[in-house]
Amino acid sequence: MIFSLLYVILAAFGLGLLIFIHEFGHYWMARREGMTVEAFSIGFGKPIYTWERDGVKWQFCWLPFGGFVRIAGMEKKGALEPYEIHDGFYGKKPWSRIKVALAGPIVNIVFAFIAFCVLWAMGGRSKSFSDYTHLVGSVDPYSGAYCAGIRPGDEITQINSKPFRNFQDFIYAAILDDAPPQINGLEIDYLKQKSIPFQYQFDFDKGAPISGRIQTLVSTLRPASYLIYNQNASLAFDTNSPMIDSGIEDGDRLLWVDGEVMFSQEQLIQTINEPKALLTVQRGSEFFLSRVPRLKISDLRLNAVQKAELEDWQHEAMLKGKVQDLFFIPYNLTNNCQVESLYSYLNADSLEQQPAGSARSPMEVPLVCGDRIVAVDGLPVLSTYEMLNLLQSRHIQIIVKKGNETSTVSWKDADKAFVAGIRWDDLDKMVESIGTKAPIAEMGNLKLLKPVAPKPLTQLSISEEKREELQAHANAAMKEIQKIKDPEARQQAVQMFEQQQHKLKLGIAMSNRFVQYNPSPLVLFVDVFQETWKTMVALFTGTITPKYMTGPVGIVQVMQHSWGQGFKEALFWLGMISMNLGILNLLPIPVLDGGHICFSIWEWITGRPIKSKTMERLIIPFVILLIALFVYLTYNDIMRLFTGIFT
Repeated sequence: MIFSLLYVILAAFGLGLLIFIHEFGHYWMARREGMTVEAFSIGFGKPIYTWERDGVKWQFCWLPFGGFVRIAGMEKKGALEPYEIHDGFYGKKPWSRIKVALAGPIVNIVFAFIAFCVLWAMGGRSKSFSDYTHLVGSVDPYSGAYCAGIRPGDEITQINSKPFRNFQDFIYAAILDDAPPQINGLEIDYLKQKSIPFQYQFDFDKGAPISGRIQTLVSTLRPASYLIYNQNASLAFDTNSPMIDSGIEDGDRLLWVDGEVMFSQEQLIQTINEPKALLTVQRGSEFFLSRVPRLKISDLRLNAVQKAELEDWQHEAMLKGKVQDLFFIPYNLTNNCQVESLYSYLNADSLEQQPAGSARSPMEVPLVCGDRIVAVDGLPVLSTYEMLNLLQSRHIQIIVKKGNETSTVSWKDADKAFVAGIRWDDLDKMVESIGTKAPIAEMGNLKLLKPVAPKPLTQLSISEEKREELQAHANAAMKEIQKIKDPEARQQAVQMFEQQQHKLKLGIAMSNRFVQYNPSPLVLFVDVFQETWKTMVALFTGTITPKYMTGPVGIVQVMQHSWGQGFKEALFWLGMISMNLGILNLLPIPVLDGGHICFSIWEWITGRPIKSKTMERLIIPFVILLIALFVYLTYNDIMRLFTGIFT
């Protein structure tokens, strides 16, 4: 709580500093050009503290989100027009006024560049690997991208024919581009060390709202991340954790789980909750692994004889309940687990189908007559009733990479580091040995853990504090679901929420790896400038609405969060906000510095000063709009604050 308050104070101080240097730029240039400065204010509203020096009234005001320098002649005094006041702003030549108006934004832009130089000299920022990877971490299994064959581990190289920088590019594409983005990349088979190029174009309506576009893109493809076991962060779980006796050690990285090389936590959760069984199969003299559907017997298309046989096996396995509620695989087996034929079954869409392979999932190999199942989830079986017994609970096979991967690497080498040190031949040999009579427990820096039986969160013993936190998140999510007006959509959301609540977990915490992001100051400066400019163009062209902007409260929130991450992150955001402040003030809007520059250029061209009445008619509407925008953005910031978007 104390640190949080301190970060708020530091955030407010940082924002105040940017306003101060902006206004000081105006002040310094005005004094240099011989203008009389009447007041220098940090903040708006009633002054908290004032003093006078060199004829200038200095003051701090209650509302710190702004400031101003009042120069003589900026307002009409009596019968005199502003340009008739000799030492006033409009009493000076147009070039002098342009220099004064430019000084504030230029100081902010120069400050941003200096901040980026200091950041570069300090070695840059430590950022999450996921922020700069090109590797896909997970793919929505119901998306067009999944149907097109894109899988976790694939690499994205281009988006809309431009080099792909990171997954933030999807958000910019959704905001700034009219057409759905097209990506190019490589489909990679890590075990075989082969890759082939791919191209895919997302599909969404051009008229879809930006929030919908963003949601479609970011939920379809997510960035890769490390899965490094963090023992200290796992203390919320006690001896009830499924991983407690698995043999995992602090710093081990989950590399392979149940037939899949791991690229993200989303993929891990998806894999362990997929209705599949990992079978070790003997075909002739060879052994191989196959992931096959693990289904309720009620979904299998059985005749009376086949159903009776399953009931016999249920009796031998001493399993209680109705046979149709038990799990089995879509194959007709002999008593010693040999395949005789295939069963048809109903899939998740209630369509009848038979087991089929997948080109991008080499372990999803359909079984054929004569194949013999020798292990289920790595556990050996001799008879079909033993197999039926094992199929009633889920066991996960996990291979970890030993060693410390928490050191920081350059963002340029992040993807190379992700696969560095992994001996894929060794991994392939270990995988092939699972479920055989001689499984390989260790090879090089790889280790096969003992089979793990994941549990739903409700069966895990967690701290009361953690349970309350999870319950609060669940309650908030349910409130949002209840706001959905369409009854059918609301019911689907409820079902998805309940499925999420019952998903299987491993009961441990995992950490990502950090990369050192340190481009040259000029590169960082140009990147920030381009992002700021693109966003402003999108706002003025109507591509995005002001509700996506952040106001003063939101800026303080961002700065507070950045201070919590460290001085370097706070310095970057100071530079970023300073750049935005400088560019925004250069816009040719009468109430901003850019507006004063336009007035001066007009006078320079025509040779006639603009009368105060004309300026008022131009400025006052924009003042009203600016105040309205300020109130609107502040309201949105507060709403985001209370709905927890920034937390």
